Amino acid sequence: MDKSELRRLVRAKLAGMTGEEKERCSELLCKSIKSHLAVSGARVVALFSPLPDEPQIWPLVEELAKNLLVVLPRVEGDAMRFYSIGDMKVGAFGIMEPQGSLCISPGEIDAIIVPGVAFTLTGRRMGRGKGFYDKYMSHNDFKALKIGVCYPVQIVDELPCEQHDINMDCVIIK
Repeated sequence: MDKSELRRLVRAKLAGMTGEEKERCSELLCKSIKSHLAVSGARVVALFSPLPDEPQIWPLVEELAKNLLVVLPRVEGDAMRFYSIGDMKVGAFGIMEPQGSLCISPGEIDAIIVPGVAFTLTGRRMGRGKGFYDKYMSHNDFKALKIGVCYPVQIVDELPCEQHDINMDCVIIK
């Protein structure tokens, strides 16, 4: 199965989840992410502004921002950079993006929480197809703990992978 077919299949499974299922899974994911981050000792954490079909982690973003430096992605042309939370507005692809001016270099991030369309239990990840996360995580000074997060319906046995695809260190599924 190629990537476009797999994306269609997983999106159909996501569409079949009820709002209550997504909410319950998102709450459990947030708890697990928080536990992983506590164990890791991360002080600078890169999270994401969730799209409707992604785990709803916004409550975690707000909670972690009280004690850690939380950064969120902003797409600028063909690159993604992470900025401190500040004013938010709809940016590229309809995603809420920070408008702050404090750009954090890849080497400063201790842990990154990564969404995706599909994951394997061994850490392979398939995104939406633009490669923003893979490009970002391939920077020479990027050393952060890479944590993929997803709903159970997003786990697959195999993913077609390319040389530029970056594996996650772990995948949290709830």
